[in-house]
Amino acid sequence: MTVIDISPSVMQFLLAFIVVGPLLGAVAALLPAPPGLKGRNPDQAVLRHGVTVTGAVLIAAIVLAVGFDHDHPATMQATTDISWIPALDVRNHLGIDGISLPLLVLTALLTFLCALYSYFKPPAGPSPKAFVALVLVLESGTLATFAVLDLLLFFLAFEMVLIPMYFLINRWGGDQRQAAAWKFILYTLLGSVVMLLGLLLVGLKSGTFDMVALATDNGRGLTTSVQVIAVLAIGIGLAVKTPMWPLHSWLPDAHTAAPTVGSVLLAGVLLKMGTYGFVRILLPAAPDGMRTFAPYLAAFAVVGIVYGSLACLALARTGAKGDLKRLIAYSSVGHMGFVLLGIATMTPTGVNGALFANIAHGLITGLLFFLVGAVKDRYGTADLDTLAGATGAALYGRAPRLGALLAFAAVASLGLPGLAGFWGEMLTLFGAYSPAEGLSRPAFRTFMAIGAFGTLLTAAYMLIVVRRVCMGEHALPARTTPAASAPSAPSAPDTPQAPAAPGTPQTPATTPALATTPAPAASPTPGTLQAPTTPGTLQAPPAPQFADVQPYEAAAWTPLVALTVLAGLWPAVLLGLTDPAVQKLLSGGKS
Repeated sequence: MTVIDISPSVMQFLLAFIVVGPLLGAVAALLPAPPGLKGRNPDQAVLRHGVTVTGAVLIAAIVLAVGFDHDHPATMQATTDISWIPALDVRNHLGIDGISLPLLVLTALLTFLCALYSYFKPPAGPSPKAFVALVLVLESGTLATFAVLDLLLFFLAFEMVLIPMYFLINRWGGDQRQAAAWKFILYTLLGSVVMLLGLLLVGLKSGTFDMVALATDNGRGLTTSVQVIAVLAIGIGLAVKTPMWPLHSWLPDAHTAAPTVGSVLLAGVLLKMGTYGFVRILLPAAPDGMRTFAPYLAAFAVVGIVYGSLACLALARTGAKGDLKRLIAYSSVGHMGFVLLGIATMTPTGVNGALFANIAHGLITGLLFFLVGAVKDRYGTADLDTLAGATGAALYGRAPRLGALLAFAAVASLGLPGLAGFWGEMLTLFGAYSPAEGLSRPAFRTFMAIGAFGTLLTAAYMLIVVRRVCMGEHALPARTTPAASAPSAPSAPDTPQAPAAPGTPQTPATTPALATTPAPAASPTPGTLQAPTTPGTLQAPPAPQFADVQPYEAAAWTPLVALTVLAGLWPAVLLGLTDPAVQKLLSGGKS
């Protein structure tokens, strides 16, 4: 069933435009603007160009999804297959199915929302021209990763996103941005070198680099030893990008230093490239090798779930000086652990759960990084102790709509039933309860129990964050010391006592040793009520107010909120796409 009947040639054009359009837009962003399009502010003009290009790509992705044949989601659609390098049998092979289509639309959506957000709030840093061009190149590489069906093209697209993200962190990031950018690029490049060797091994030994042919062959053209080596080599590169514990250490630094838009794209789409590679390449092309490494992959996954949660709890505790962006980054390690656990089960239930959790994480964590960026802009810091404050400076009192959105994203991230975060984690745990044949059921049930315990830890740190940031913390009253509790000395006869207000209980006179000199009162703001003050007491300054959710922020965040609710209440929309494609992938290309 298709919502709108679109001809195959138009579908091919749409997919090609989605992949190539952002790249052409990046080139146009660097060229001088035509006289009629310069406007009064060239910086705003180039930012508007970014919104236009990403908006066009999003519209094309939506039309592609509408024209997609939902009755046959396991079939590759909108395919283009043109010889590119005949000597190496490398082909410009594009296509989408029920696995890649949701990721394609998610990438187009998040990039458009980032461009829209940046138009109204440009990032602090060098020329917006370079910023827009880098975001568009990043979008093109990510979309190509989910659309190409050739191993070498997959590698090129996989690497294409590294340089733009490096510069986004290095030039538009915050503190320690250079060290974080270098750590990001070195980790991912080293992993990619190993992955390239594995991809070449698979292509040369099987005689083809075509992913569809490899999935159909289902590993029959590769010996078990070749599959084991290939899974090890390719898996390392994919695990770094995912990121899997213990190859995750680049992620918290990158997220902490990255600008808001960089964090949203890094968490929302770049991390999905690694897990997509596991599903698209390793599961169908090297099933025997995956079966060998599945228990180890599951073990690393559940360690990542618990480790990420414990790291978040450590950052969230009072006095830890934890950074809220860093905490959300560590939460991604735990959430992507659930995705890897689902893949390691090698069952339709587990893999569908992994794909669902991928999309849910992109929506929810993308929203979280948008919100944390907005909080940091208002407070000037993302330090949790400062955000919690000892003066009642909490979000619910200062920006109630922003506080409500942060609480919503937090409870969605912890997997509240009815929201998108619930279904992916539940399905991966169900898959671990009954893994594929040949895998140890007791071991995977142990992994399931550890993963379930991780969900409790996730709820703990997310609720702590909501309590501290949204509700605030008040300083406890000072404990009375023996010296202070001693009987007060009689007041000097020449010290006048202030009369009590009518109906107010009389308080004992303050001792001279504890008396304080009243600070000069600040002039009241016209139209505000001033609370009466008692002479001789220090008054805490009122928490400064700041703007609540702005219209452009609401425009950028509302789609993520709506899709989080929709995916939670109607999971069949997504599972109806992924399940037939996963069934075909795991059965060796047979529907």
